[in-house]
Amino acid sequence: MKIITVANNKGGVGKTMQCYQLASHLANKGNKVLVVDLDSQGNLSDTLGVSVQRTLIPEWLIGDISFKDVVVPAEGSYDFYENISVVPASRHLANLSKLLILSEAEVRKNAGRKERLLKLRLAEMESDFDYVVIDTPPMLGDELIMALVASNLILIPTQAQDYSIDGLEELMDTFEIIKDSENPGLKFNIIPSMVNQRRKIEKVRLEELAQSFNVTPPIRNLVDMQESIALRKPVFMMGKRSKGKADYQLLWDSLGL
Repeated sequence: MKIITVANNKGGVGKTMQCYQLASHLANKGNKVLVVDLDSQGNLSDTLGVSVQRTLIPEWLIGDISFKDVVVPAEGSYDFYENISVVPASRHLANLSKLLILSEAEVRKNAGRKERLLKLRLAEMESDFDYVVIDTPPMLGDELIMALVASNLILIPTQAQDYSIDGLEELMDTFEIIKDSENPGLKFNIIPSMVNQRRKIEKVRLEELAQSFNVTPPIRNLVDMQESIALRKPVFMMGKRSKGKADYQLLWDSLGL
């Protein structure tokens, strides 16, 4: 089972879009995919046809309930949805940090450190899924740290603009700390997202990124992307002339997915 987290401590960079396209692509290839939505906004859960009033993720993480109590099947019009299961989010997830503090003794007993909770829970279902795709909130909180500890690969959508690139520094510092202390096999790729290739400054920023990081082929800022989420129809199902479809195929090929 391979665990892939999509993360950025800045909002508005296309995280949920990347998660949806990734989960759909993997499921369409016949893989059993678990989507874990750790963003309390719950946008990815909604896109996958799942809506809950109160998520049970905190209770699941600390071991008060089992996996079967928190997972639900994705719902959609296409066959690939049958291969996707979802651990959905809701506004209740914003209370996770407080609940972890209140359950500190239990957490230490079961996992040693709270950062290892998600890794521990996902290991319990390793034989049930081929991939886990994790969406994270746009901040460096407990959810993101746990995802970094649990994952094999981190995908970082980033706009090719100064303020977005500057925000990478804090995330990359955290990445290195987690890699050194908890997860030595952790790898990452930066996905240039919402790219306007007509802007010279964005081309320059992409070149600068490529000099320092593992950068994938870019995803352009296209109408295809907006329609994909609105229609709950992944870009691989769009017409042959779809530029979005072409962009994502190059991305998946570069990642070997």
